[in-house]
Parts: sequence; structure tokens; C-alpha cells
Amino acid sequence: GKDKTRKILTEKEIDKNIKSIEKILKKFLKSKNIKTKPIFVNNYSWLKNLNYISFLREIGKHFTINKMLTFESVKTRLDREQSLSYMEFNYMILQAYDFLELNIKQNCSLQIGGSDQWGNIVNGTELIKRFSSKQAYGLTTPLITLASGAKMGKTETGAIWLDENLLSPYDYWQFWRNIDDRDVIKFLKMFTDLNIDEIDKIKNEDINHLKIRLANEATSMLHGKKAAKDSEQAAKEAFSGTSLGSNLPTIKIKKKDINNKLTIIQLVILTNLEKSKSEIRRLIKGNAIKLNNEVITDEKFIISKELFQNNYLKFSVGKKRHLKIELS
Repeated sequence: GKDKTRKILTEKEIDKNIKSIEKILKKFLKSKNIKTKPIFVNNYSWLKNLNYISFLREIGKHFTINKMLTFESVKTRLDREQSLSYMEFNYMILQAYDFLELNIKQNCSLQIGGSDQWGNIVNGTELIKRFSSKQAYGLTTPLITLASGAKMGKTETGAIWLDENLLSPYDYWQFWRNIDDRDVIKFLKMFTDLNIDEIDKIKNEDINHLKIRLANEATSMLHGKKAAKDSEQAAKEAFSGTSLGSNLPTIKIKKKDINNKLTIIQLVILTNLEKSKSEIRRLIKGNAIKLNNEVITDEKFIISKELFQNNYLKFSVGKKRHLKIELS
């Protein structure tokens, strides 16, 4: 469904992303058993030294433009009369070649991906068969959607990052706590280690208890039990409004920003909770922004040092987004 060209990253950016992804995956793929221990490989190790002419002669001859044009990802772009660069068009050949390399080097015979990868995976199984007469397989799963119909995608607006540097454990916990009621049981089955029998036993419990269970289970798997417990406590404190919330995520702002008469709109932008000034003004008009649990109604409101209690300020956007601001 994408209709934009992939962003070209530098080698340094790619290397950083690879290390971050591997770090996250290791949290879920722990195994001391040599037979099931994950193997991490980088396709750059075999792509970097490819000879273009040799690649076309040995690999390119197995692909026809006629068939490549029939894949949905290509047809959609062409039907919309949107540009499709040769680099992107060539992507399916490279992915198929990756599968071939893994089949040769690691005896990999199954590639798993989202349903949007079906065409690329099929190309890989066919390339392996033509190149070596070996049988390979593809397994795809439906793209995960919310009850609203929106795709739960890594590049969609409001993406749920697994890297705590991009999304705090508290915000990750809040995502699961605040999902649509219709998604709770489905996500308990998909995103926790609870067995089906246990889920069936609790499925008729109070929906809010189930959401908290989901949030705790999912957050524990990624960030650990302590982070899940702290996030639950922070949510209780934020909801009650009786304390600053010792477990809330914290951001720091400089005293010089306060001295330069920082406005409420500028403060919201600094927190990254909202970036659009028009949206921030709409939130202010809707009484959705609070400082220390007090509603801010003036978009020209100036942040003063007096608002900080023990060098901290509680900042809230709506009922569900809260954090602490520390003066540094």
C-alpha cells in the first residue's frame, strides 16, 4: 500500500538501525540451545561485492518483466501513475537473491513475512528452485490491524516503537492499556506468552483489568517486569492527580528556556507530545493541557520557575499522556 519512494539511508544510519534491531530481537529470541539459537546475518556481506554484469547473467535471467509487473505492489503504484524508481523495482530481485544466499549458506528453506511480502517471497522460492532445484517455502501472515481498521505498521503515524529511546516503557505500557476494547482478547493471544486456556478463563473479566493485564504482560516481555510495574504505578498516580508521579517519564529543559519566556505552545513542542501549533491551540481550547493538574486556557501562557515543585513540573495532554519536566 506504500506510494512513496523508500528513504535512502547512509551506511552509518543503516549500521545503527541493525544494531538496535538486533538488541531488541535478542530480548524475544533468547535460547541457549545451539539448535534453536538465532543467527543474525547482514545481507550487505554478500551484496556489497556483487558484480553487476555477473548478477544480471546469473540471477537476472530468471526474472521476467512481464511477471514482475503483475505483482500488486508494482501494479498499485503504476495504476495510480505514481513514480516507481528502478531501485525500488529491483528490490524484489534482491530480496529473492537474499533468500537464495541464505538457502546456500545457512540451509534456510522457509521465509516468513507479512502478507505484503508475498510476491517477494514467492520470487525467492522460485529462484532457489531454478538455481539449485531445491524446494523452498514461504509463509505469510495478515498485516495486523486495529479494530478501527487502521494498520499497525512500523512506519505509520503513531508507530509503536520497541526501542525505549524512541518510546518510553511508560508510553509503551499506555498504548496497550488504551487500545480498543474489541482488540484486547486478540492482542492477549498475539502479544503475550499467556496460553490460550488461561486467556479463555479470564476473557469475561472486567475489560479494564484485562487491559492492564495486557499492558503488564507486553511491557514485561520487552522492558522487564520492573518497568511494567513502574508504568502501572505511574498511570495510577497520573490518573489520581494526587502526586507528581515519581514513575512518570521525564524530560529535561534548560533554565535559559524559562528565562527567555517560554510559552505553553513552545513547551508542548519541546516535549514532542505534539508538533503542530494549530493542534496545540485546539487542545488548549479544549482544556486538554494541564500543568500540575491545573488546566491551561491561555495559548500565550508563560512558563515560570514558580511552577516547578522540587525542580519538577507535571505536564499532561488529555487524560492519557503525562510526563514530568525537570529543570536543568
